[in-house]
Amino acid sequence: MIALICEQPGNLFEMAREEDKHLQSQLSANGRAIEVKDWKDPQTDWTAYEAVILKSPYDYHNRLDEFKAWLKRLSDMGVRLLNGYETVVWNADKHYLKEIEAAGFRIIPSVFLEKGATLNGLFNQFETDKIIVKPCVSGGSKNTFILHSNDANLGKHPLNDFLKEEAFIAQPFMPEIHEGEWSLIFFGGHFSHAIIKKPKEGDFRVQPQYGSTIHAVIPSAEHIREGEALIARFAPDALYTRVDGVMVNGKLALMELELIEPMLYLSYNEESTGNYLRALAEKL
Repeated sequence: MIALICEQPGNLFEMAREEDKHLQSQLSANGRAIEVKDWKDPQTDWTAYEAVILKSPYDYHNRLDEFKAWLKRLSDMGVRLLNGYETVVWNADKHYLKEIEAAGFRIIPSVFLEKGATLNGLFNQFETDKIIVKPCVSGGSKNTFILHSNDANLGKHPLNDFLKEEAFIAQPFMPEIHEGEWSLIFFGGHFSHAIIKKPKEGDFRVQPQYGSTIHAVIPSAEHIREGEALIARFAPDALYTRVDGVMVNGKLALMELELIEPMLYLSYNEESTGNYLRALAEKL
């Protein structure tokens, strides 16, 4: 028996809900006994499961301490978690990008604004007039802002209050985002498929719930090798990994390495579900 951790249906946008239903049905059709569970359920005996798979725990970033405590309990009980406990805890905070950059991988230039920091000098650091700022622990573009250097009211921006409570990551606005954000999806460390998400006119967010357009795409062999190298270094035991980035002068610049609850865009490639099932069989 496998526990598939999914958000309660009422809190999902339609594409995520359909992907969860599809994966559940395909796991069952492949001979896997599946129970859909909420990670917050206090009555569940997690030791009764062969494995616990994180699929769409979209609320984890709003209850991070509780989520980490739950992960730790599973680890202490010897419950098999996919992706693994240490990988998920590491990936929950965007400070992990520091390690990726230090290892020689390309990332979007980033400055971390620790709790209590101010916005002073931020534009000079990037030598730009437009900056994206988002929490180090977040999901779905929550509390994500575009800042403009000519904004006379930056001192009164809501971000100043948020910074009193938590750390943020600042990155220069990449105009390449209008050409699309690439997502390369890997199962068991092997490339499966890729999509490109383009924000709607006048927006910068690429999540489907904000009206982005999504298309299947075939990345170059070089970009696939870069993704494989990244996973081999930082998530070698992952069941699923999504490598998100933009193309800058033909090179993939990493925005995020998604290892907790990424949409897998299974419907955009006919072989994707089979790739997932094979990777899972190897893990188990």
